[in-house]
Amino acid sequence: MAELKMLALDLGASSGRGIVGSYDGQRLTLRENHRFSNDPMNVNGTLYWDTLRLFWEIENALRACALGADADVVSVGIDTWGVDFGLLDRSGMLVSNPVHYRDARTEGVPKRAYEVMSRSAVYDITGLQTNNFNTLFQLLALKEKHPDILEAAQTLLFTPDLLNYFLTGEIGCEYTIASTSQLLDARKRDFSDTLLHTFGIPSHLFAPISMPGGVVGPLQKHVLDEVGTLRANVIRVGSHDTASAVLAVPAKEDDFIFLSSGTWSLMGTELDMPALGDAAKEFDFTNEGGVGGKIRCLRNIMGLWLEQESRRQWKREGINVSFDVLSAEAMACPPLRSIINPDDPVFSAPGDLPGRIRTYCKQTGQPVPETQGEIVRCIFDSLSLRYRWTAECIDQIKGKHTPVIYIVGGGTKEEPLCQLCADACNRVVYAGPVEATAIGNLSLQAIAHGELKDVAQAREMVRRSFDVKEYTPRGNKQMWDEAYGRFLMLPGC
Repeated sequence: MAELKMLALDLGASSGRGIVGSYDGQRLTLRENHRFSNDPMNVNGTLYWDTLRLFWEIENALRACALGADADVVSVGIDTWGVDFGLLDRSGMLVSNPVHYRDARTEGVPKRAYEVMSRSAVYDITGLQTNNFNTLFQLLALKEKHPDILEAAQTLLFTPDLLNYFLTGEIGCEYTIASTSQLLDARKRDFSDTLLHTFGIPSHLFAPISMPGGVVGPLQKHVLDEVGTLRANVIRVGSHDTASAVLAVPAKEDDFIFLSSGTWSLMGTELDMPALGDAAKEFDFTNEGGVGGKIRCLRNIMGLWLEQESRRQWKREGINVSFDVLSAEAMACPPLRSIINPDDPVFSAPGDLPGRIRTYCKQTGQPVPETQGEIVRCIFDSLSLRYRWTAECIDQIKGKHTPVIYIVGGGTKEEPLCQLCADACNRVVYAGPVEATAIGNLSLQAIAHGELKDVAQAREMVRRSFDVKEYTPRGNKQMWDEAYGRFLMLPGC
């Protein structure tokens, strides 16, 4: 076959990339053609995404293709983080700038929402983990504080759908991204009329849901005027970044645990139907849409954000240390001396995370980590124990033990953390590929072009194309068992 060239636009919570993928019928190769930061803006006390700048950066990636060696790309796919959205008025213009999921506007909203409809009843419909930032709570916050904005809105577009709209002029709603909203009926895989009616959310805001794998449309003329000539269609990929990342898990097995490791850790398993039973509800697991008809049954875990925000705090204090140095310093420290619950809400906001970790350890009667290495070791150990807890929950939900974990994403570069995950969970861990989200994005584009048959064939291609490293438990189970007992005694665990 002739080489197939495609462009993945992979936007994460802190940065974005344009990655050109070339598929020759056997292997996929990647080449980054553009990288940019994704920096929220605090204006008058509200934390916003700089959405128009993000679109400008997308045009820069397209321009790099059109004016360089990749003018023959045949398609483009966009994936982003979940839950956030833009609102359009009747003329198709943005009503207001999209707000960041870490904005404080949803504080206290879930509690008030569950007074209208119980948490259990909402879970029975949506199967979604309660997070302050879920779209449901963002819309309820809008109703409370800025009803005029909601009244002016005709259409809600989740972030990747909004960017697709800017590129093509086509309005749509892709399933995997919509499934992060806590507005979908998990069984019907469509917006829940019951939820929308109960909470007074206008149903006209939502476009019909489309499954991943179809064509959104060609690039608009005004986009081509900006970037140059490209005969490329926009493909509706698994536009929630985790859905794309899970597609790129290089698993041979049908039964595995995945861990998409980055700013967030998304840990779960693939199911044919949503898990809505007592165990899933008790453990507050989420059922999000996957590619190929699958459900991603998972937990959102506060991931490498803890290390990233700690490093940002140290930089604010004039100390600039690389992640490699921090990792080395951490592994030189005694293990499991101090541990935290990574998902405690106290660690969710930007700011002095090292200070909060010290306060938490003091309040829970533990040794207080003082040095940068001790802080990062505390983070690594605590994440590993949270991974163990999550893996054991998955076993209970499925009713059987799953012996293998696949870690994909940027967190695979933190090799010590991958090894600690294997040790804590007492399971074999396979780590890689790093660029799983972009690879999954490109794989679905290849499926849409008919060059790959399905998800199983895409995963075969991933195994042929990229290195995967194996980590086995190092036989220190007793030490981890003791620490896990202490971990379970922490608040919220």
